[in-house]
Amino acid sequence: MAAIKFCMGILCLVIIGRDNVPGGNFITFNKYSYDKEKNRSAVIGIARKEIGVRESGHNSGPRIREYLAYVGFKKAAPWCSAFCSWCFGQAGLVKPRTAWSPGLFPVSRLARDGLPGMLIGIYFPLLGRIGHCGIIERVQGSLIFSIEGNTNVAGSREGDAVMRKARHKRSIAKYSDWL
Repeated sequence: MAAIKFCMGILCLVIIGRDNVPGGNFITFNKYSYDKEKNRSAVIGIARKEIGVRESGHNSGPRIREYLAYVGFKKAAPWCSAFCSWCFGQAGLVKPRTAWSPGLFPVSRLARDGLPGMLIGIYFPLLGRIGHCGIIERVQGSLIFSIEGNTNVAGSREGDAVMRKARHKRSIAKYSDWL
């Protein structure tokens, strides 16, 4: 009897594992890519497509509401961190996911130097903390070219658009690697 139960158990495993079982594959898995280079390209590509998105009101507008909703905000709010989080989410990465720019720079994610796809943090002395962030598009010598949300031509943290920015490495307080 024990041998029959054992054989039936094996038989069940074989049947469940087959692709041609009626009803098809009933076990599904979320597919996340952990290939750093693929993720790097995806995040940058998504951010590039957002360049030119503008607010239609202070910290508001259809796309800005999408960025903020991704991090759980229903009302208008500063959105640079939400933009960065949204880009990572669109690339299939579950983290980071925050609307608070300092939250993008935990000690466990800090890097010495910036690489494409990483995040930059800009320190604001009046706040006493990181107050703005962006996604590194490329590094060229001492310049970091980034794509940032909620900025403007002057590089403000209270701008009105997604823009490409060039910043000197000395102006970057922190780099974080979520890839």
